[in-house]
Amino acid sequence: MNRNIKFALLLTFILGFFGVKMNAQLKTGDLVDGIAVVVGDEIILESDIEDQANYAKQQGADVSDKCEFIESIVSNKLLIYEAKRDTLIENRSAAIKEQAGLKYNQILGQFPDEKTMLATYKFRTSFEMKNAIEKIDADNYYGQMKYGRITDKADVTPNEVTDFFTTYKSQLPEVKDEVSLSQIMMYPKLTDAHKDEIIARLNKIKADILAGESFESQARIYSEDPGSAAKGGLYTNISKGKMVKPFEAAALNLQEGEISDPVESDFGYHLIQLVKKSGKQYDARHILLKAEPNAEEIASAKKELDSIRTLITEGKMTFKDAAFRFSDDKHTKFNAGVLTAEDGSDKLEKLNLPPTIAYQIAGLNKGDITEVFEETVPQDRKAVSIVKIDDVIAAHQLDIATDYDRIKQMALNKKKNEMVEKWVKEKLPNVFISINDRYKNCTFKTDWRKVSASN
Repeated sequence: MNRNIKFALLLTFILGFFGVKMNAQLKTGDLVDGIAVVVGDEIILESDIEDQANYAKQQGADVSDKCEFIESIVSNKLLIYEAKRDTLIENRSAAIKEQAGLKYNQILGQFPDEKTMLATYKFRTSFEMKNAIEKIDADNYYGQMKYGRITDKADVTPNEVTDFFTTYKSQLPEVKDEVSLSQIMMYPKLTDAHKDEIIARLNKIKADILAGESFESQARIYSEDPGSAAKGGLYTNISKGKMVKPFEAAALNLQEGEISDPVESDFGYHLIQLVKKSGKQYDARHILLKAEPNAEEIASAKKELDSIRTLITEGKMTFKDAAFRFSDDKHTKFNAGVLTAEDGSDKLEKLNLPPTIAYQIAGLNKGDITEVFEETVPQDRKAVSIVKIDDVIAAHQLDIATDYDRIKQMALNKKKNEMVEKWVKEKLPNVFISINDRYKNCTFKTDWRKVSASN
């Protein structure tokens, strides 16, 4: 049951919008869709199971045991069902619905056009896909909130950590080669002449629009925003706080139909047209010209960062102080430049490092600093960086002397799973659960059918 609960939570948490994949259309020979499982008033369709299995495979999960997979979905739905009835968990349905459109546009930005995206993800309409995104986000939210409510008081003592290690020592995984790294990253600064050139281009586009060209057609031709260019620069149902501050401030200061002067943001320079404003939401079109640094500007940034590197290597400035003073990476500059994994750990598996960083640190030792190198960071921005190797950890079997924090987290996760397992058993007698006879040959860890028959 522990493994089942853990897998159910994994299933919920990995369903991010970049991987949304629902098979909304039946193919010849496919099973006609129908109800597979009912948990309370939560219904799981056969297509839901297929969709989630397909996506889980894409995330590297093993779903070869269909019965185990079905049980993980049932467990997960029980969490969601109870979360929606929990008055201490905020109902965020409206906010989740608002976000679905924005996430849809972000996915669209990865494709040349909407038709290609819908075909790739096997949706017939944008409405279907937005509904799928909304459903997945809602399940993520309610599942996580209920899991947190059940396990919020979980803790482990040092003795419990030691006992866990002693009991499971032979089963603990081997840690692969890891490193701890710190970085200083800088965005090359555009010269005033380059900025003026971009602004002049936008002013020319604005003049053409005022002379009769449509904003939509000009956005399709000139905008460098992949998420909106194909739609004439249009973003709809934008909630306040969703766009970068310079964009939002400019958009909300316009009258409907009015066009802004060029606006600078982290993405580049925008022309913005307010299409409609209604309550806390608005629709706007924009034309983005990215502030791409040229070779001269990149070379200037490299020279500046190299001089900072020299100050560090000569002991005139610490890496921590330099990161705070000069780094443009908001995620690391206030943390001594330390890079962290998704779980917050500063130990990074070498095999999972970005290729550029992996190449730059190859052959370096603890305490070494790379030469200045160029890289492309999220939002396709050019940056120059240096990386310091804070530690090198060779592959090894987990040991309490060197990996106490990791083993403590494993012990805590085990306790949380046991708490959820106990909670499930307590809830089962009071929740209607029905599983289709198609799965009658499954041997589940929890006897869901017995519970179902008694309700």
